[in-house]
Amino acid sequence: MKRALILVEGQTEERFVKDVLSEHFRVLGLSLSPTLLTTKRTKTGDKFSGGVTSFGKFKNDARRMLGEAGSALVTTMLDYYRLPADFPGMDSRPRGKALDRALHVEHAIHQHFGSLQHFLPYLSLHEFEALLFSSPDELPRALTRPDITDKFSNLRAGFATPEEMNERPGHAPSERIKTMFPGYRKTLHGPTVSKRIGIERLRAECPHFHNWVSMLEQFARTP
Repeated sequence: MKRALILVEGQTEERFVKDVLSEHFRVLGLSLSPTLLTTKRTKTGDKFSGGVTSFGKFKNDARRMLGEAGSALVTTMLDYYRLPADFPGMDSRPRGKALDRALHVEHAIHQHFGSLQHFLPYLSLHEFEALLFSSPDELPRALTRPDITDKFSNLRAGFATPEEMNERPGHAPSERIKTMFPGYRKTLHGPTVSKRIGIERLRAECPHFHNWVSMLEQFARTP
């Protein structure tokens, strides 16, 4: 069985890989192994995980994974929203669509590591919570707030895709969700709701996510 190592920034993404993505890829003969990004290491060797605080810390984890990968593919699942400014490509992003800016940064990260064939940087547009807007029903149902399903659906309808939701503070997908659903808990509801929506609906609604999954599928199917 082939392997793909996924460097994720938090427990939500870790659970998403284990509970949603892994099931899809298992039948293709691809095993997915998520690893939480290390944010801090102490002199005693203890480490703290979760969150992207700087490119330097990301680079250390990525290099370690690439060195240990062997024949495995190394990829990432990090939020583009609030990505630290010291990441490659952040200071030279093009104007225009958010997707073009994210692709620019992904390409710059890839180049920074020597454009390795077995390295596939992926940035979620604009963050994991965008996926939860792929269905107007599941999140209100999970939060026992069916009374605001229409409001949630109308918000989603204001964008061509959930991934195009504005990245400005206060307008990002997670912040909109927290405003509408004060009881939302990222690590609990995020993976649960995305699993209920299903990977095919997530792919249909979120083209950048779909392209990433497609590239993982291509790796799984390549001899």
